[in-house]
Amino acid sequence: MASHKKVFAVVGPKGGVGKSTISANLAIALATMGRKVTLADLDLGAANLHALFGIRDTGHTIDDFILKKVKNLSDIIVDTEVHNLKFICGGSQIPNIANMPYQQKVKLMYHLMKLESDILIVDLGAGSSYNVVDFSFMADIGLFVTTPEVTSLMNVYSFIKSAVYRRLTFHFKSENSYEVLELLEKAKDVDSNPHLNSMEKFFREAGAIDPDSVHAAKKILSEFIPHIAVNRVQTSSDANVGTVIQGLLQHYLSIESRILANLPEDIAVKKSINKMKPVFIDNPSSEFSVGIKELADKLMLC
Repeated sequence: MASHKKVFAVVGPKGGVGKSTISANLAIALATMGRKVTLADLDLGAANLHALFGIRDTGHTIDDFILKKVKNLSDIIVDTEVHNLKFICGGSQIPNIANMPYQQKVKLMYHLMKLESDILIVDLGAGSSYNVVDFSFMADIGLFVTTPEVTSLMNVYSFIKSAVYRRLTFHFKSENSYEVLELLEKAKDVDSNPHLNSMEKFFREAGAIDPDSVHAAKKILSEFIPHIAVNRVQTSSDANVGTVIQGLLQHYLSIESRILANLPEDIAVKKSINKMKPVFIDNPSSEFSVGIKELADKLMLC
């Protein structure tokens, strides 16, 4: 989504990996660097990011905008105690909000983009619902959070794979390339179609059907570069797990990725959460806070 504003989507396909903790502290780090930051809780249906800021009474939430109780997102934006950082509380009162129509998602992101800030950070929900996938598309950078556990790593890989297939589906539909779409559907079932078990093999067969559309699809994928943060790192072995995802993404999906951070397991994080206070404020010299500052610096160079 083209704009002078940088948009970061923080994605944690597996719940409990520290995604919201990273979102909150990253927003603070960027704000202390002099950027005007808006942090939006888009964990629709299960929002809790406000608790990390000690906000007990959320007042207006994003539900009020979706339900048209307020006209503008600026009506629900909250000032935080951090200079340059504003916050939009997520909601949890709308049934089936996890299945929001695509055009409604586009409208919501459009209004988020209109807010006056240098950086917009959207904290997305867990899982691989179309809500999460589509909002991640709309960002300049998707930051995928995992822990060293195999289940967490595989959830990140599966999410990115789902995102790739959804992006390609949109593309081939727009090109009216229905024969290639049928092939793409077959490629999703690797057990029945092992000859299509990688993007390279899919493109090889699809290129014989519609070479121009496939050429454009390859360009689309070349511009999709997942950025990965490994959280709760305790050992040197943990610090190397990001390369496992990189290898899978390159081999099976033909996409490049970048490891931006290995954030340490740090008792200071748990203590700050219990205080309902971000660790970057509560203990700025902690190992985790130092890692967040380094992550913020790297993101500003992307």
